[in-house]
Amino acid sequence: MARQRWTVEQANAWYSTQPWLVGSNYIPATAINQLEMWQSDTFDPKRIDLELGWAESLGMNTMRVFLHDLLWQQDKEGFESRLDTFLSIAKKHHIRPMLVLFDSCWDPFPRLGLQHPPIPGIHNSGWVQSPGADALQASHEYPRLEAYVKGIIGRFAKDQRILAWDLWNEPDNNNDSSYGRFEPKKKADIVAELLPQVYSWARFVDPVQPLTSGIWAGDWTTESSMSAMARIQIDESDIISFHNYSWPEDFERRVVALQRYHRPILCTEYMARGAGSTFDQTLPIAKKYKVGAINWGLVAGKTQTYLPWDSWRHPYILDQPTLWFHEIFHTDGTPYRAREVEIIRDLTATTLPAKSVSGTSTH
Repeated sequence: MARQRWTVEQANAWYSTQPWLVGSNYIPATAINQLEMWQSDTFDPKRIDLELGWAESLGMNTMRVFLHDLLWQQDKEGFESRLDTFLSIAKKHHIRPMLVLFDSCWDPFPRLGLQHPPIPGIHNSGWVQSPGADALQASHEYPRLEAYVKGIIGRFAKDQRILAWDLWNEPDNNNDSSYGRFEPKKKADIVAELLPQVYSWARFVDPVQPLTSGIWAGDWTTESSMSAMARIQIDESDIISFHNYSWPEDFERRVVALQRYHRPILCTEYMARGAGSTFDQTLPIAKKYKVGAINWGLVAGKTQTYLPWDSWRHPYILDQPTLWFHEIFHTDGTPYRAREVEIIRDLTATTLPAKSVSGTSTH
C-alpha cells in the first residue's frame, strides 16, 4: 500500500535512531561511471570490499551510491543480484548506503556496454545522466522508468542495509560548463513535471527508508526565493538533503536556513578543497548541528574527480592542480593528506544517535 510523505514526527523519530551520518559519494577507482560500476563484466566486488574497508577505518557509516535506469532495462535480475552483493559488502564494513536513482549531471547520452576510457586531464569525463536526454524527452519511456523505480525500491523496500533513497541528483542541472549545448531546451520544466511522479512511484511500494532529493543551487532563505524545483524537492522529501561546496560560513548559513522545516538534514555533497569546502572547516559544523555529511569522492580513480571542475575548460594534461579537488585516498589506499584522515577519525570517534531536530541553533 502506498504510503504518504513522512510527518515531521516520523522523520525525526527515524533520525533519532541513527548515528551521526558521515560518508562519501562512492564509486570504485576501477569504474568511470555508474554503468561501469554495476555491469556484470566490470562489477568489482573485491575492489569494493577493499575500498569500503578504508572508509570503515575512517569511522564512516554511509556511502552515497548512484544506480542507473539502463542497468534495470538491461538485466534487472543480475543488477538486483549485484546490488545485493554490494549491500552485503557494505554491511560487513558497518556502512548503510544511500542509493541514488536518477541523475541530471554530465553526459546526457548514456550507453550500455564498454565505457570509454577517461579523457586525460578532465574531471568526471565519463559520468552519465539517468535517464538520458532521449528518454527524458520521450513520454513513452516513462512506464519503463516507473517500472525501474518501483522495481528496485520494491525489491529492497524493507532492507535495513539501506539508509535512504535519493530519487534525483541535481534535477535541474543544465551542465552549462560541459554538455550544456546538448541538453534539452526545457530540461528543468520536463524534470519538474516528472519528479513528483517519481516520488509517487517510490511511495507506492511503501519503503521503510526515507526519500529525498538534494537541493543544490540558488537562494533557500525564504520560500519565495527558492526555485520551483527546490520547492518540489523540499515538499516531497521525508528528510531534507542539500549540496554545498562553498566556504564553511556559507555551509552554516544553509543549514540554519533549512532548519525551519524541522526535519533531519543531510548534506549529500560537500568537500571541494579549491572552492573552500574542506574537512577541517566544514565537518565540525555538520557535527555541531547533527547534520549528516557525505563528501564527494573516496578514492582517486577513473572518474578523475580529484581534478577541479575547470578542467573542462583547461584540462590538466601537462600539469597537476595545486590541490586535489575531491577524494581522500590514492588508488593504493595512501591518504592524500594524513592530517585530514586524522580529523575525520577524531570527529567520528564519538558519534551518538542524532537528537530530534528542533530547528533551534546550537550556538
